[in-house]
Amino acid sequence: MKAEPHLVDVEVGKRIRVQRTLRKMSQTELGNRIGVTFQQVQKYERGSNRVSASKLVEIANALDVDVRLFFENLHNETQKQPSLAGSLMGSRQAALLNAAFFAIADERIRDNILRLVQAIAGPGSEA
Repeated sequence: MKAEPHLVDVEVGKRIRVQRTLRKMSQTELGNRIGVTFQQVQKYERGSNRVSASKLVEIANALDVDVRLFFENLHNETQKQPSLAGSLMGSRQAALLNAAFFAIADERIRDNILRLVQAIAGPGSEA
C-alpha cells in the first residue's frame, strides 16, 4: 500500500500549479520546458511525486519565479488541518481570478471589483 504524499510535497505542488496557471501555461508546455511529460507535471502538482531540488530550480526558471516562492511560509501551510483560505489559494479558480484581477490596468476598477466582491461575501470579508 502506498503512503500518502508528504504535506510539503503537496504544498509545493500546489504552488507550482498556481504559478503555472497564472502564466496561462499548460502542463504540456511546462513539461516540455523542463524535460518531462505532462503526466509527470501532474504528479508533481498533486504531490504524488516529489520534485528534486534540481528539477524545482528548472521549474522556477521555466515559470520565471524565485525558487524560494515554493517554500515561503511553508510551515504555516503544512498543518494537518488546512485552513479554508489556504485550500482556496491553492485552487485553480483562485489563481485564475487573481490573474484576471491583476490584468486590469485601472486601479479604480480593481478597487470597485474588490468592494463588489466584499459586498457579495458579506460581513467579515473586509481586511
